[in-house]
Amino acid sequence: MARAAELLEITAGKGAEGISLTEIASRLGVAKSTALALARTLCAAGLLRTIEPGPMYVLGLTLLRLGDLVAQQTSIVEIASPVVRRLAEQTGFTTRLAVNEEGFPVFVERIDGPGSVRFHAPLGQREEPHATAAGKAILAEQLDEEVDRVLSLTAMARYTAHTIVDREQLKAELARIRAEGYATDDEEEAEGIFCVGAAFRNHAGECLGALSVTGLKVDIPLREVRELGNLVRAHADELTVLLGGTVRTPSSINH
Repeated sequence: MARAAELLEITAGKGAEGISLTEIASRLGVAKSTALALARTLCAAGLLRTIEPGPMYVLGLTLLRLGDLVAQQTSIVEIASPVVRRLAEQTGFTTRLAVNEEGFPVFVERIDGPGSVRFHAPLGQREEPHATAAGKAILAEQLDEEVDRVLSLTAMARYTAHTIVDREQLKAELARIRAEGYATDDEEEAEGIFCVGAAFRNHAGECLGALSVTGLKVDIPLREVRELGNLVRAHADELTVLLGGTVRTPSSINH
């Protein structure tokens, strides 16, 4: 791991001209075969790539995507944290913040509400969008062709008997989300767990991610789902304004 990090730093310093395998071995103080194995591993991960003639090694395009995501997460988390914390306090549920990574939710912040059940919800992982409230809220913000593209990249795995695994059924669900302004996960990712999520946007009207609350289904009576959904949407709208965006009514979302 240390050598991989060192190699990335060395390669970054070489700029567009790149670095040869011979120089990699020399700079790292390792055999050429070891240097080749390390370079190939980083290339497979998209962290390095080769250019001709040479080949010469330069930084990979995955770093560009990760750099944009880190910058996005850092600013959004900083701005969103007070909103996330307030929503957790008001609902008593675990509240999470997800950023939109090419139509997929990546959760970057989690705050447990007072007295809420603690859920194992690791941060930083790209999750399937079809089975979570945040994921569906993000999908509902996309044009139909973008929804098709995202779904073509997913297995639409069945996690429970309630998971939506049919594409047309999911599209009907997205239409409902657009009409109501919030998404639900009714035991679709895990038995007994209920989530509500709503999207937030930037100044250009682009979906940057979603807020969601998670609790035990027994603690969220069906008669209170709309009230909870409107509350989550209100906080997502607040975040939209903080990010320079304009709040719009659900009926104004055209697809």
